[in-house]
Amino acid sequence: ARFTRGKSPVLERALGRPRSELSLAAFALLFSELVQYCQRRVGSVAELQARLARLGRHVGLRALDALVARERPGRRETKVLGGLLWRALFGREADKLEQANDDERTFYVIEREPLVNTFVSVPRENSSLNCAAFAAGLLEAALGASGFPARVSAHWHKGTTLMIKFDEAVIARDKSLEGR
Repeated sequence: ARFTRGKSPVLERALGRPRSELSLAAFALLFSELVQYCQRRVGSVAELQARLARLGRHVGLRALDALVARERPGRRETKVLGGLLWRALFGREADKLEQANDDERTFYVIEREPLVNTFVSVPRENSSLNCAAFAAGLLEAALGASGFPARVSAHWHKGTTLMIKFDEAVIARDKSLEGR
């Protein structure tokens, strides 16, 4: 009887379309602590970005499981642009999405002010630090697990630009699907 009285409302909810309940302040605090934790364990900005990307990959794999269960039960995306998952992962559209002129495998997701960079104050000696490496790792893992293997890296250009370079097989599959 004592276990049925106070059921948790979180466990009672259906998996379909959850309300956005993540507090921005809670996210900011948690991510800031994550960056500080990583910063104490590395010697350079490049190492810090690599560690953030690695942690982002872990989060991306887990976020994809929840995303598939909630957003697209039983359905799998087959097109490259549909597989980018930006809106589903970050709750809004990216500021800009571009494809490279000289390479059909390369796409750029441009964010003027990504959420992960908003709440982290970077000291002058680490001015090249781009915390969006975490988002790059997250997106790389989600794309890879969705069947769109790619390398994703974060760069400072027009704000923050995530460069996505898909494997050849992904582009070949996308072209074959267009020909149907």
